[in-house]
Amino acid sequence: MASLTDLSFAAPELFVLTMTCVVLIVDLFLTERNRWISYYLALLTLVGAAFITVRFAVDQRVLAFEGMFVADRLSDILKLAIYLVIGVVFVYSKEYLQRRVLFKGEYFVLSLTGMLGMMVMVSAHSFLSMYLGLELMSLSLYAMVAFDRDSGIASEAAMKYFVLGGIASGTLLFGISILYGVTGSLDFSEIATALSSGHDLDLAVLFALSFVIVAVAFKLGAVPFHMWLPDVYDGAPTSVTLYLGTAPKIAGFALVVRVLVEALGQYQSDWANMLTILAVLSMAVGNLAAIAQSNIKRMLAYSTISHVGFILLGFISGTEEGLVAALFYTLVYALMAAGAFGVIILLSRAGFEADQLEDFKGLNERSPWFAGVMLILMFSMAGVPPLVGFHAKWLVLSAVVDVGLVWLAIAGVVFSVIGAFYYLRVIKFMYFDKPVDTRELQAGADLRFVLSANAVLVLLLGLFPGALIAWCAQAM
Repeated sequence: MASLTDLSFAAPELFVLTMTCVVLIVDLFLTERNRWISYYLALLTLVGAAFITVRFAVDQRVLAFEGMFVADRLSDILKLAIYLVIGVVFVYSKEYLQRRVLFKGEYFVLSLTGMLGMMVMVSAHSFLSMYLGLELMSLSLYAMVAFDRDSGIASEAAMKYFVLGGIASGTLLFGISILYGVTGSLDFSEIATALSSGHDLDLAVLFALSFVIVAVAFKLGAVPFHMWLPDVYDGAPTSVTLYLGTAPKIAGFALVVRVLVEALGQYQSDWANMLTILAVLSMAVGNLAAIAQSNIKRMLAYSTISHVGFILLGFISGTEEGLVAALFYTLVYALMAAGAFGVIILLSRAGFEADQLEDFKGLNERSPWFAGVMLILMFSMAGVPPLVGFHAKWLVLSAVVDVGLVWLAIAGVVFSVIGAFYYLRVIKFMYFDKPVDTRELQAGADLRFVLSANAVLVLLLGLFPGALIAWCAQAM
């Protein structure tokens, strides 16, 4: 039986669950003209959840629900980041959905349900709660990818995502079952204690660890378990791709921290070796494959894979500085990816997706301001100083060098230089080519304002990264 204290620690989750049900019920009675009510209720949910998270924030680590739920600074900061990113996603998506007659309550219900799953993952302290959160998020994402029921491409992408996601979930469950068999517990702390004292368990634990790493790599989109990501990014509606490419990456960071660092930290050298292979392959395949893409959503999908490789470098270092760098990189990437997909939505209109690189030709002539916005985002993703993407790469590479893995840092630099090519190609199209489409950009004031603020924030965090770095250090 949960106590009132336990419920207070889970107050943000309970509020989001309640408001999701409210949005679902209220939307049943709304006409198409009044659908904006669901939109503002979803935004209100994010604001309320942020307020409650801050109100019940903790200064030290606290366990609740018999050890299945953890409240700490890391969970608070990750939840606040998720609220912010999903709020940006909602603002960017509104007009896109309206133009395609997809502005329905189901989008916001599924988004909030997926967010609830992310929140559970962030605060999980047991494989049981972690798995429940992961599946809640994943099932919501499967449905969101197939949200446009008239699109055969979206249905195909959703089916591929569902089948491969099911395989990954089964792999994770198999790994969890082995760990439970050898330790007798699903609690992360108890597993860590059991593994620290049982050296005769090495073979079984390494076998389980292999299955867990495969599942984690799939959820993150790391090579060679990335096969779903480009097709899903391309096939899903851009508003869903925007959601898929941002907030779940923050939840993925929590998955790695809770499972590998907290529960399986005793085997850090073993899983670090596995992650090293995944990181190098992700940076190599992600950057090289992105060069060959003519579809910008697929290009950004492979770009995501390469960035996942960089995030993994922070974990490979095995130090607190490395974890801080990985967290900083994850938050920064979510911000940059949101802006990049936001520009794609800005250029879209009814019947036109603006998902080809050629659609960015001559953007500077059509809108110098938003060409500048995209330039900032592309330069930041490429790691050009003084933008925040540079600091993210620098912190991760520094953490790797500090533990003597200089060759890994050199590989990261080389693949970053290769990756700069496809980011610069977007800039070349915007500034040096003649526009194919000379129509005015059709976007409301809210989208323009938030997108502009997104780019300005990327610039300001690059000039003054200290506050965010300190925030990440407090979390870890």
